[in-house]
Amino acid sequence: MDTRQWMAVTLFLATALMMFVSYLSYRKRHLPVAKTMILTMLAAAFYAFGSALEAISRNLEDVKLSLQIEYFGIPFVTTLWLFQVIQFTGTAARLRKRLAVILFTVPVTVFFLHLTNDWHHLIYERYIPNPDGTIPLYTTIKGPWYKVHTIYNYSVLLCGILLFIPMYWRALPIVRRQIAVLLTGAAAPALFNSFFWFGWQVDLTPFGFAVSGVVYVWGILRFHLLRLTPLAQAQVFETIRDGVILFDYEHQIVSFNRAAEQVLPELGQTKQYPADMDVILSASPLLLKRIRESDSDERFPFQTLRDSRMKYYSCSLSLVYDSGKNRIGKILMFNDITELKENEARLRESARQLSELNAFKDKLFTVVAHDIRDPIALLVSLTELLGDELTAADDEHADLVRELKGQVQSTFHLVDNLLDWYRSQKGKVVFRPSAWNLRQVVQQALLLAGTKAEMKKIIMTERIDEKLSVRADKEMLDLILRNLLSNAIKFTGIGGAIEIEAEPRGDWIVVSVRDNGAGIDVSTAELLRMEERFIKGTASGDDTGETRFGLALTREFVRIHGGSLWFESEPGRGTIFSFTLPGTAGERNPIEIDGREGEG
Repeated sequence: MDTRQWMAVTLFLATALMMFVSYLSYRKRHLPVAKTMILTMLAAAFYAFGSALEAISRNLEDVKLSLQIEYFGIPFVTTLWLFQVIQFTGTAARLRKRLAVILFTVPVTVFFLHLTNDWHHLIYERYIPNPDGTIPLYTTIKGPWYKVHTIYNYSVLLCGILLFIPMYWRALPIVRRQIAVLLTGAAAPALFNSFFWFGWQVDLTPFGFAVSGVVYVWGILRFHLLRLTPLAQAQVFETIRDGVILFDYEHQIVSFNRAAEQVLPELGQTKQYPADMDVILSASPLLLKRIRESDSDERFPFQTLRDSRMKYYSCSLSLVYDSGKNRIGKILMFNDITELKENEARLRESARQLSELNAFKDKLFTVVAHDIRDPIALLVSLTELLGDELTAADDEHADLVRELKGQVQSTFHLVDNLLDWYRSQKGKVVFRPSAWNLRQVVQQALLLAGTKAEMKKIIMTERIDEKLSVRADKEMLDLILRNLLSNAIKFTGIGGAIEIEAEPRGDWIVVSVRDNGAGIDVSTAELLRMEERFIKGTASGDDTGETRFGLALTREFVRIHGGSLWFESEPGRGTIFSFTLPGTAGERNPIEIDGREGEG
């Protein structure tokens, strides 16, 4: 077998090797990097196959046909390699398509120029036959576009190397090996091609691609060259303190950090990675199931016993994509929340103890309040009887007893309001809203307060449309009106006037209680407007405490109905308390005071 035949056999083997690399890449074809590797190796295979045919060509026509086959690969192979580097490093992800158009402009032009070379001779100017038996059979005289393409190829090769240099220094060891494989695969053809420029008549570049094929096979099988791009690894391990485990699309553990090894010590017991996660994480079946079945980003809890202490983690499982939309793996992150869980347990225990103390306080409050209310109620009855007897006897101490009766009754109302407020705060006041005729409810409240108003010769009137109705709890509404009227009577002088008005505003009814009494002084008004001090604040005056308690209770009941309470006051000219209640527009007829329900 002569030299030509040996060269042809070697190049045919190189073609087969590069087709094998294409097959290995095809198995991972869902990755853009693998797709580009397929095209790169196919282009190199065309180059080697055409070179093999050129080596055994017998005439110029055979040589030209061989060159046409070679040029299905020659213009594209180096550019495809650079595009693979761009994908591998994650460069210009958003401009990838435009970049591809720019990069392949020269290769496509060279391909069509060679296809039509006999018309213009821009690639090869002429073919000169060599003496019998020499290799190659014809020496080609290169045209201007051949030189353009040569300069372009070496520029492309240099750009790829420059992209790899910064990534190599900041990459993990496994990624550095992948970069070294890709650089070697590109350097071998360039090195063999350089002999051609130093005077060799034979183009040895296809043999360089044979070396590249061997290197790529080794890289794919040994370093999982196409399994995961380093861009994803860089995003995972940069400045991350939480435990991180990186899986590829085949659920193999590709890498992990030290924090992850502290969570799962079995990770450090395996020396070679990638490794099967089913084997390494076999002690955590629930975690394995969650990782395997997850098809989207999710969070879930994880706990494990380490050094006789239960450790709690909040796990975040995220899908990893390349610069496009292709899924290439998963990331599992462990956030240690053990201290948070322990603090939460302590807080729950404190809350339990506080709840028990509150329950005891509530029970004590109820007992004390009732024990005070009952004897005060007895005192109210006794002072009323005593007052009536002394008045009938025209006793000189009658005025003193009447004052005593007033104080006792005032204290009784304060305690009564206190109990009502306490029940409302504990949710023990039953809220049963119904439709009520507002005018009738107000008239009933005026009737009950009439005796106290007559003692001070206060005139009480209402100006409410008889058609107005509200949706309210009757007992709460009575208490609201009773407190506001009691407050108005208390601070209105002898011969004063109190007026109750109501007007609709949209879906609400605004009820106002107006008096022409002394009004509220500035300091007390400020206290009443402050939510927290509505009850707790202190002010001067004999009845201020009861007033604040009654108003606080009134406001609470108004809020239960969804309304609000406010007031306007001018010292020396009187006070207006207003509150809102929901109207009954569109509902059935309101309920009458005696409890009978009108026709709907």
